Amino acid sequence: MRARFFYWLKIYLGFSSKESRGFVLLIPVLLLLITFKGVLKEIRNAKAENFHIQYLATIDSLEASGIILVNSPFPVFNPQDTIVKKSSSKQLENLNRIPFSEADLVILQIVPGIGQSTASRIVKFRENLGGLHHKSQLTEVYGLKPETIDAIWEYFDFSPAIFKKLKINQIEADELAKHPYITYAEAKVLIAYRKQHGSFMAPDDFMKIRIFKQEWIDKIAPYLDFQ
Repeated sequence: MRARFFYWLKIYLGFSSKESRGFVLLIPVLLLLITFKGVLKEIRNAKAENFHIQYLATIDSLEASGIILVNSPFPVFNPQDTIVKKSSSKQLENLNRIPFSEADLVILQIVPGIGQSTASRIVKFRENLGGLHHKSQLTEVYGLKPETIDAIWEYFDFSPAIFKKLKINQIEADELAKHPYITYAEAKVLIAYRKQHGSFMAPDDFMKIRIFKQEWIDKIAPYLDFQ
């Protein structure tokens, strides 16, 4: 029987003799894990049931004593705790709407749903890019939820504000690749093409490098200086 089982493993699964012996030794371990998982689930269910029974007994005891319960005596989860509260009109009336490009780490925390770490990521993202040219770029900030982004524009005005541009006809690949939208490989190709064919006059010149897509060119163009 054992020899037939090993033969089956070899023919249908391609196991060697050593792999077949290892597989046979692994089966009891897998069965033990499956059994343990089932036992653990039963223990948890039993504990939950006992807690519920104790909970009901506590409620009955309190009600028998003449106490009227308004809320559960046990801690409960409130879904409202996880909802980002919308800004009140009164709160917004007390604030001046300033350009988003001027909002620093401290000021950004006025927006519901933005704490110190999120504000830090937003500022770092904006600084590394050299400014934003479109609202949608905020969706690229890690952990920033769509509803929080919508709330940002209740507090701040947006207008394209690029404060740092890269001189594409002077810069070298290492420096160009520091921009978040440009990889080192892309930077090398751009610089090599420039050295071979001369200075770039406009973003459309990048289309001559056939590996680059128009979407990517449109994305990086606001951050490049062609003079």
